[in-house]
Amino acid sequence: MSQLDLALIDVKTAAEVCRRIPLSEEARALVRADLSPRPFLDLLIEKQHHLDGIRFLAHAMVKRAVVWWAYQCATQVLGPEPPAAVAKALEAARAWVSDPSEDNRRPCWPAAEAADIGTPAGCTAMAAYFSGGSLSPPNLPVVVPGDDLTARMATGAIMLAAVISEPERAAQKQASFLRVGYEIADGKNLWPTPPRIPSPARPALKKK
Repeated sequence: MSQLDLALIDVKTAAEVCRRIPLSEEARALVRADLSPRPFLDLLIEKQHHLDGIRFLAHAMVKRAVVWWAYQCATQVLGPEPPAAVAKALEAARAWVSDPSEDNRRPCWPAAEAADIGTPAGCTAMAAYFSGGSLSPPNLPVVVPGDDLTARMATGAIMLAAVISEPERAAQKQASFLRVGYEIADGKNLWPTPPRIPSPARPALKKK
């Protein structure tokens, strides 16, 4: 990767992402074939196209980072003591980010439904659920989620977080959330990783 690239960006050029996401006409006019993600994102921020920047970054980052970003934005506006179902959805998403295993992905679906999928917490948990694996129950044929579903749900979570309270300040919050995402994409403010549990020592073999 070049020195212009952000650490957790999963594409080489901005155009790769911009071909498959909705952007404003003003933002699309900034796209060039040779432009890498960081300078394009810098242009969006400079021109204050924050909503375009959120969409772009959500589709450009690796999925684990995208879910963590949505989680950060949702928790910022929902406060330290959200309702139980909301807290459970956020914790399910956080658990998957900390350890992106199938055992942690599966519980994100019921947690999202309980919190309401049309909420920042519900969208965040769904973003984790759509990260991979199968959408069907374990005993049924595999149904692979669309590759952009995590980005779309995370974008929804971030947009909802900007308007769930004080909607008149949505533009300022979008700008703030985009700065959070930029920091995560740059390899900062990352998720906690659970400590590695050492394997139990094997008993020594008795000599005959």
